[in-house]
Amino acid sequence: MARRKAEAAESRAADDALLALVAAGLRLQGSDDIWRVSGNTLPHRGLLRDCGGAWNRLTQCWEFSGEDPTAKLAAALVAAPPSAGHNSSAEAASGKPHYWGHRGRVRERVLKAGVEPLADYELLELLLFYSIERIDTKPLAKKLLERFGTLGDVFAAEAAQLREFEIDQRTLVLFRAVREAGRRLAERKVKDMPVLTNWQQLLDYCHAALAHEKTEQFRILFLDRKNVLIADEVQQRGTIDHTPVYPREVVKRALELGAAALILVHNHPTQCSSVTLSHAQAR
Repeated sequence: MARRKAEAAESRAADDALLALVAAGLRLQGSDDIWRVSGNTLPHRGLLRDCGGAWNRLTQCWEFSGEDPTAKLAAALVAAPPSAGHNSSAEAASGKPHYWGHRGRVRERVLKAGVEPLADYELLELLLFYSIERIDTKPLAKKLLERFGTLGDVFAAEAAQLREFEIDQRTLVLFRAVREAGRRLAERKVKDMPVLTNWQQLLDYCHAALAHEKTEQFRILFLDRKNVLIADEVQQRGTIDHTPVYPREVVKRALELGAAALILVHNHPTQCSSVTLSHAQAR
């Protein structure tokens, strides 16, 4: 009987702790010894950190390892009220941070002089303004360029690689969108015009499309009788140093599109992201 009462008391305590989290706007999920807390976490960020949580920007939640943190979090919620947020009076009393007003100055500078004078880290910092709020993004921009080398490599980096910099989902989507926008701008210059008379623009387009890929691709540009681009397609994807090519599939697709000529494009991720082009006339 005593054992049943003890188990019932533990169950009620667990339920009360879970209800306390729900009342605070927090959601708890657990899997493989990792507990994730999401929801209205901002007012409770100090409490979550003090209880052993770590903020994961990529998944936008607080993560706890080990045992279930529900009881610990519920006790902490009772003991301490939520923090006031980013614009708390405590922060105001401590004085303005060194980067106060920096974003406005950068925008004003761009409006007056354009983006051309900006260094790579400044351009990346500017883009980060629109995905990361209320912090100085210059150090992050410099770290990303130091790690990956170029803007193109930053935008092409895998989510797992960016995780070490706590890049969140909004920033990841921004990087993907910027990269695709660059590819489409380059593509526009070679569309609807004879590509063989605009060889440099064609090279620029292929570089934008392939140079920062992490695996080898075999890409085909299909041309009509006037050497105007009909289609640009990835025929095969391979590994970091190999990609298979099947001539039968190449010819079959060329016939389907009615192509008169082909440009075969192949990248080399292990050789400074180089791109190789070959021109073939269909007969």
